[in-house]
Amino acid sequence: MKPLKPRRRGIYLLPNMITISALFCGFYAIVMSLNLEFKQSTVAIFIGMILDSMDGRVARLTRTQSEFGAQLDSLSDMVTFGVAPALVAYEWSLKGMGRMGWVAAFIYCACAALRLARFNTNIAVVDKRFFQGLPSPAAAAIVAGFIWLMDDLGFFGRDFYWTCWGITLYAGLTMVTNVPFYSFKEMNIRKSVPFIAVIVLVLIVVTISFDPPKVLFGLFVLYGLSGYVVYVWHKIKGKPVSIVQTEEEQFEAPDSNSG
Repeated sequence: MKPLKPRRRGIYLLPNMITISALFCGFYAIVMSLNLEFKQSTVAIFIGMILDSMDGRVARLTRTQSEFGAQLDSLSDMVTFGVAPALVAYEWSLKGMGRMGWVAAFIYCACAALRLARFNTNIAVVDKRFFQGLPSPAAAAIVAGFIWLMDDLGFFGRDFYWTCWGITLYAGLTMVTNVPFYSFKEMNIRKSVPFIAVIVLVLIVVTISFDPPKVLFGLFVLYGLSGYVVYVWHKIKGKPVSIVQTEEEQFEAPDSNSG
């Protein structure tokens, strides 16, 4: 078993500026929701996801991993994918439900905090091919994607009280389950890939560009259900459903989109 590499103590500009930018997206989403600008709010959360997927990879590529960066990343994730989606959902629709609305928003927020804390403590003993529970960026994308789609279609939150309530609870509670969700960490951008993989990527980008609200929401809904499909499939086949490993692996700086 290889020893864990100690995290560097220090502050590096590039990856941490990307993390701060993702944090700003979460803050901006909250401010825009208070101004009832829900399209801007939800788009900001998706931009935060893109930035969040970059900082960990940039840190590894530039060998600027640090304990400071890891902690900042978790705090940024909590705001952008925990607090912001909960408040946007509350302002868009859940506020009209009274107590049940803010309770659902808080449950989502609390589950995001628990999800990130568990990820940080289990990072060395979890199968890297899977996430333990729905990752917080994907949960945020389901909630924000639904609101973006409805706003784009001209619907109002008051018409979808229970739908928004159910989606918010589903996304929140799925974050703290033990259901395995594929992490895509086996895809290495520094290695050669089949030509067909490039074609598929181009097709995905083009499809998203046609109608981002519909396509993105659909993709993340499918991902949000995929973990349960894998869980049931493993159960039927008699395979272990736990992704916690019995021995530690060499430390890797957490991706921003991992929590």
